[in-house]
Amino acid sequence: MNVYGRKRRAVNSKLEKIMSDNMSAEPVVLNDSQRAVVTEVINEVCRHRNYALCAVSVRTNHFHVVVSAQSKPEPIADAFKSYSTRKLRRLRLIGEEVRPWARGKSRRYLWKPKHVSRAIDYVLYGQGDLPNFDD
Repeated sequence: MNVYGRKRRAVNSKLEKIMSDNMSAEPVVLNDSQRAVVTEVINEVCRHRNYALCAVSVRTNHFHVVVSAQSKPEPIADAFKSYSTRKLRRLRLIGEEVRPWARGKSRRYLWKPKHVSRAIDYVLYGQGDLPNFDD
């Protein structure tokens, strides 16, 4: 868990290997149409639940979102994934058997305005190394 003032946990390479070995299908690569739908759904979820959407970037195999909400991040990420999957299936942009999202989800609590700014910049213009959110 990300607790203010504490360093984040290091990446767990062993867990990554186990998750990779347990994959039952090839990874999904989203095309432009699919990415547009996911972006639209993230916006809809934020409007419906009164989340303040600060930035969104849907990539070919994942998405980054900076959102302000009075909620833990897990249900927010779960809503983005489930509603996106449902709409992609309804529009027949993925098959019923396709599971487009990995089980895990990365999330950060952003404690300071400068951290929010760095995250927004990363989501909109970056995608390389993550910025430092610990100082």
